[in-house]
Amino acid sequence: MEAKVKAGLWAQMALRLADMAGRPGMVLRKGDPDSGGILCVLRGRQGCVVLSQARDGEGRPAWMRGTGPDPVPEPVADAYVERQLKRDPDLWVLEFEAPDLTPPFEARIL
Repeated sequence: MEAKVKAGLWAQMALRLADMAGRPGMVLRKGDPDSGGILCVLRGRQGCVVLSQARDGEGRPAWMRGTGPDPVPEPVADAYVERQLKRDPDLWVLEFEAPDLTPPFEARIL
């Protein structure tokens, strides 16, 4: 079984990596520090993408594009985040400036 990193620690790591890459990031909402899920909002030139934590077919950590394969306008991304927060109040929401809509951390996207 794979060890799981606490959500608060993972959020700090992602923000630090973003800072090192020159891509500003911030916590929009703090969730459960130990076991909360994480949404990452990537804001770029073409619009926004919201990444949601997932697992691949073999149970390995991955990310899925919650807002679909193409960038969406900011209000659509915000509405997606709000819907997810109603379903899971323990979620963390991180936002990153990502001109090319790629996350500032290593991510396997499904």
